[in-house]
Amino acid sequence: MKVSHSTFFDDLRQRGHHLVFKLADDSGLSLSKYGEFQYENLIIFAPSVEEFGGNVDVQAITDFVDNGKGNVLVAASSAVGDILRDLGMEMGIEMDEEGTSVIDHMNYDIKDQGEHSLLVVDPKYLIDAKTIVGKRPSSPLLYRGVGMVADEQNPLVLPLLTGSSSSYSYFAADPVKEYPHAVGKSTLLIAGMQARNNARVVFCGSVDFFSNEFFVSSVLKASDSTGKELDSSNRAVAKAISQWVFKERGVLRVVSVKHHLAGEKDSPEAYTINDEVVYTITLEELVGGKWVPFTPSDAQMEFFRLDPFVRTYLKKTSNSKSLFVQFTLPDVYGVFQFKVDYVRLGYSYLYSSTQVAVRPFRHTQYERFISSAFPYYAATFSMMVGVVLFSCVFINHREKTKTD
Repeated sequence: MKVSHSTFFDDLRQRGHHLVFKLADDSGLSLSKYGEFQYENLIIFAPSVEEFGGNVDVQAITDFVDNGKGNVLVAASSAVGDILRDLGMEMGIEMDEEGTSVIDHMNYDIKDQGEHSLLVVDPKYLIDAKTIVGKRPSSPLLYRGVGMVADEQNPLVLPLLTGSSSSYSYFAADPVKEYPHAVGKSTLLIAGMQARNNARVVFCGSVDFFSNEFFVSSVLKASDSTGKELDSSNRAVAKAISQWVFKERGVLRVVSVKHHLAGEKDSPEAYTINDEVVYTITLEELVGGKWVPFTPSDAQMEFFRLDPFVRTYLKKTSNSKSLFVQFTLPDVYGVFQFKVDYVRLGYSYLYSSTQVAVRPFRHTQYERFISSAFPYYAATFSMMVGVVLFSCVFINHREKTKTD
């Protein structure tokens, strides 16, 4: 495997990764030591393994993703073992049985051995996410391996590469007697999953997809009458997917959050209803190993209590390094949050919440006279005048006494 997939491993080294190779059944295999995870990423290129050695099992790998925020790249084949199938189930990806292959009688390569399982996959079946698969290539991809389907109950699974409408997963040498595990575009060739803690997992049904042979192989669909061979795009797509799963691309972070009254610079202890407030957030994206400003046009800020009272788009600052918004606080007091929740395909989940207090007006902040209260003022003064007049009349009036 180190020799047959050396180009892929060399690409990882050139990007700064330090690789440690272990056999899948190594008795000393372990992901953690003294409660600390020893690795940031895990690559499993052991499609037929039935049981891992040492302390590694499905639960250990799941903990690596859940607790260590580790990233995992798994490549299988038609000889997929049960432990990889169990691991896929944990991640919301169901692999077909051992011995099955993805078959496509309309889109197979001329080098196929008659089983129509060496597929020529059109780039249009890649997910429309440049952050994950890079720029869509012009030449097709080669694929030979097992088919997968996504668990409908798991909304985090991403179909990175699917089969064509004429593809299906079954035993290549047997006639189809029952409904296949995967049919048409629901057949996943490569699937990804980004956990809620931003850990990333990719399952590829073909370990050959990352091999030197498929990287340099020419591609010609058997039904292509032109006879023009093209270079496969496997290497470019494999590089882009590995960059995404190992968090070299699509990683965001919050650098700073500021808020203050319009015309001021410092944040007050509490705001007052109807204040004019300026909110500023600085985001960065990891590009080429360096953090650069990230200023999307579709980021929104919510001024949130139990529900959003204000939801508005953020705008770029004059130096285009931050995002800001100026708005008027609602005429409601309580404990609020400035909330930015940015979830986009291919990017890590970005969440920022800043709590502030909003109080009502103090008695010294109200207007001396309110125009809408003039009728009440008139009623009050008229009552006072009426009482004075009545008192004068009552005091100075004396009834005449009756005489005999």
